[in-house]
Amino acid sequence: MAKPRRGIKFNHRNGHSSGADGRRSSFSDISEAASEPGSPTMGKTGVDGALDEAPVSEYEKKKATFITRSIWTFVMIGAFFGAMFMGHIYIIAIVTAVQIVSFKEVIAIANVPSRARRLKFTKALNWYWLATTMYFLYGESVIYYFKHIVLVDKVLLPFATHHRFISFMLYVIGFVFFVASLQAGHYRFQFTQFAWTHMALYLIVVQAHFIMNNVFEGMIWFFLPVSLVICNDIFAYICGITFGRTQLIKLSPKKTVEGFVGAWVLTIIFGVGMTNVLMRYKYFICPVNDLGANIWTGLQCTPNPVFLPRLYHLPIWFPFVQSFYMAPMQVHILVFGTFASLIAPFGGFFASGLKRTFKIKDFGDSIPGHGGITDRMDCQFIMGFFAYMYYHSFIAIYKVSLGGVIESAINGLTPEEQMELVKGISKHLYNQGVIPEGVLDCMNLAVRRR
Repeated sequence: MAKPRRGIKFNHRNGHSSGADGRRSSFSDISEAASEPGSPTMGKTGVDGALDEAPVSEYEKKKATFITRSIWTFVMIGAFFGAMFMGHIYIIAIVTAVQIVSFKEVIAIANVPSRARRLKFTKALNWYWLATTMYFLYGESVIYYFKHIVLVDKVLLPFATHHRFISFMLYVIGFVFFVASLQAGHYRFQFTQFAWTHMALYLIVVQAHFIMNNVFEGMIWFFLPVSLVICNDIFAYICGITFGRTQLIKLSPKKTVEGFVGAWVLTIIFGVGMTNVLMRYKYFICPVNDLGANIWTGLQCTPNPVFLPRLYHLPIWFPFVQSFYMAPMQVHILVFGTFASLIAPFGGFFASGLKRTFKIKDFGDSIPGHGGITDRMDCQFIMGFFAYMYYHSFIAIYKVSLGGVIESAINGLTPEEQMELVKGISKHLYNQGVIPEGVLDCMNLAVRRR
């Protein structure tokens, strides 16, 4: 006769087990024994006999969050600098991706999934508005900065010439479709979505468009505003935890007046130093004339006078020195640093108020440990908008450009007048020794045959 197998027998009916000695023990007894120090099965035991994970402490959660946040911070910094050094087109791609994801996050917080499912075209209309707006804004930028390309291309010319009318008609189509899709019982929801979508387009897509134009004007007009906002946020945190005492605003209870002011001073110091470095490289100060350029190929241009040192004279009563050299940009950066420190943070406060309205912690979870893209870009949009307006108001030099001349010739002259213009320019180039006589004869013959 075989000997009975020793061990624990499981009774499925009452949830108890019986040992080899016939004594019964419950699951709780086994779990308590397993949780004793030194037990080989230390931990919680489930009904299936497997060990459950021990509860994670608050410290471990914060540690894991800090590690994840730090890793993704370095990933974002690396991607940002990598794209900036690889060329302007990569930065434009990042700005495009940021505005699309931010638009998606902002639209989502006001969406009601149950109603959106019953209304088939709600999401489709939101993305249609986005596509139409981006078509209009991207087209405006391309036509403005690359007239010498699009206005001489046979395929692109009709789109460039009638770009605004095409954009308007696309919007009208969306508007008519929206009105036709209104359904009884859902008017309030649909009109709320309509207004919310247009607000998101203005606050995100339109402002991102100006950031993109900053890239075309020169990498410094993109990099400086972005870096000033980032550094101000870091300095405000450091100053706040170091000597912050007075609450700044109720929307963000952790913001302090001391941190706000301390970050202002440190941001200006950082801006002056960083500007002094960037002004030395044409890759940063030159407008885009080659989308294939990168940090290694560089760009060539005549620098804007704002980057060239000037001699400044001090009052005669001023001690020590009577004059000094300084680039005007060093004065402008004081304005940039002040805006980034005192005004741009209110973009973050606006976002905080929006999140409190909808009782959410973050706009999304696009970036592990950081929340959504909008959570990281709330101050950047208004800063980029300011940089564009300030540059074109006080720094940009307006002069006749090749694109402007071509645009005027195409839109303002008849074909016969355009041929006469070509003939006159050809004769001028021949007299300067730029083209041979044979080319001039060919041009004259072409004009006569015309």
